[in-house]
Amino acid sequence: MKKDGRFNILYWAVALLGLVLVQYVAARNQQVANIPYSQFQQLLSEGKVADVGVSDRFMQGTLKEALPGGQTRFTTTRVDPDIARELEGHGVKFNGQIESTLFRDVLSWILPMVFFVGIWFWLGRRMAAGGGLMQIGKSRAKVYVESDTKVSFADVAGVDEAKDELREVVDFLREPERYGRLGGRMPKGVLLVGPPGTGKTLLARAVAGEAKVPFLSISGAEFVEMFVGVGAARVRDLFEQARAQAPAIIFIDELDALGRARGLGGGYGGGVNSEAEQTLNQLLVEMDGFDSRAGLIILAATNRPEILDPALLRAGRFDRQVLVDRPDRAGRVQILHVHLRRVKLAPEVEPEKIAALTPGFTGADLANLVNEAALLATRRGAPAVSMADFGNAVERIVAGLEKRNRLLNAHERDIVAHHEIGHALVAMSLPGTDPVHKVSIIPRGIGALGYTIQRPTEDRFLMTREELERKMMVLLGGRAAELVVYGHLSTGAADDLQRVTDIARGMVTRYGMSESLGSVTYERDPRSMLAGPGAMPGGPRDHDYGEAAGNAIDAEVRRIVDGALERTVTLVKERREALERTAQRLLEKETLEEAELVQLLGVTPRPAKEAAE
Repeated sequence: MKKDGRFNILYWAVALLGLVLVQYVAARNQQVANIPYSQFQQLLSEGKVADVGVSDRFMQGTLKEALPGGQTRFTTTRVDPDIARELEGHGVKFNGQIESTLFRDVLSWILPMVFFVGIWFWLGRRMAAGGGLMQIGKSRAKVYVESDTKVSFADVAGVDEAKDELREVVDFLREPERYGRLGGRMPKGVLLVGPPGTGKTLLARAVAGEAKVPFLSISGAEFVEMFVGVGAARVRDLFEQARAQAPAIIFIDELDALGRARGLGGGYGGGVNSEAEQTLNQLLVEMDGFDSRAGLIILAATNRPEILDPALLRAGRFDRQVLVDRPDRAGRVQILHVHLRRVKLAPEVEPEKIAALTPGFTGADLANLVNEAALLATRRGAPAVSMADFGNAVERIVAGLEKRNRLLNAHERDIVAHHEIGHALVAMSLPGTDPVHKVSIIPRGIGALGYTIQRPTEDRFLMTREELERKMMVLLGGRAAELVVYGHLSTGAADDLQRVTDIARGMVTRYGMSESLGSVTYERDPRSMLAGPGAMPGGPRDHDYGEAAGNAIDAEVRRIVDGALERTVTLVKERREALERTAQRLLEKETLEEAELVQLLGVTPRPAKEAAE
């Protein structure tokens, strides 16, 4: 504060001195007039000059009468008498000095330079504000200190196994000496692997919040630039920041953008000067160059671990992988408890019921579901969010937004109604299929003219060959109904056929469920191609078979699909009367619920144990 005070006093003293100097110069200029030599001669001839002081170049004197400006003293520059007489004879006003062009000449090259320098500084400041040219090699990591993280394990639900794995990392960051007591060390890197929306980033921030250490977060894509060497410089700067703040956590989101396998098809191309490859090499070097006992832990997240470079996953780098998978039913209940705390609920709403409606939903999906339900309740002016709002929100997320303004002619509506009832009829006639919850011919989403919603009663992780075949028959129920009723095909089954073909091809090439081709897999894991001795510079292929085997696979896929369609058509023909009756009812109401479908179709699905009968 004292230094600032002295600076202010000095500033005011200089300003005051400058003001006095300006006033002094102005006063002198006002007292002494600088007049042309010709005007001096005129004043002299008129007898108005009182006295004159003469030097070799200048004259200064006093006038008897003041000039129009009020000055009585004057100064002028002498001119050669001969030239003065000649100029005076021609009536030319002349002076004893030549107008200086120095100021104009200086401005002519200074002003453009000042203009361009000003633009340069302005652009530099704009670029610096967003990581400009001088900051291009600096890390763009967002640094969260202990007070900024504000996330703990209590905010993360449905991933208990992953939290248990990461609690050890938290304990190490809190008490590193305890883990070194017996000579052990923590892994340098922990890779969070899982589908999108399962909470990998949130889990990483929770680790920092629990450990109460700085958290440096950056995306893998932020390392890679068009300039060679920039990404590597950012990696070095990131680790320098982390070492300065240790103990700390470095979190690299979307690691696959940075750590894609070198030599992978469509990747870097293997060039020595490849920017992405140099960035990855620098990351590998930095991970080898620090000791985890210093209190530095690297967390990373990806949903595509199969394309990561094997060097990243070897021991000593990302040597621990934590699976953050889709939550099961109990996990979904825990996640819903977290998100429902911010919503005003009706008394009948229970998280267990909502969890039963959402198999396969991730944590992000459930958060979106709760928000959609709250918006639907707000739109209809309800005092609280009801269970019906959650049901409608599930349909909106799964099937898309209703398109009631999409008008179909009577014939198209008739085809769509029979198509959707075909799905429901087959699903309710086969054993072990998911219960049909609702059938509607109200268009939703993009291109969906109707929809049939099935809701699993439990989470499934394995499926038998028979279950896959029944799933294919349900998907082909719409096309079979069109064949039975109209005798021709339409484009409405395009998505169903795509899904059926994918299931059949998976049965043949991945699961070894083909009798003719045997228990052999024809698809290769990209990770095995990269890590094994047969890795090729051009990148891995997704299969390893010849033309003959490819033809056999295509034939077997077609045989499976055709067989499923034939069985489905037979089933629909047997139940055509119920199909027609239910389709007419659907045309009248546009939407049919499960209870009414059971009554109209007159069938209920048999237990799965009766599948072999």
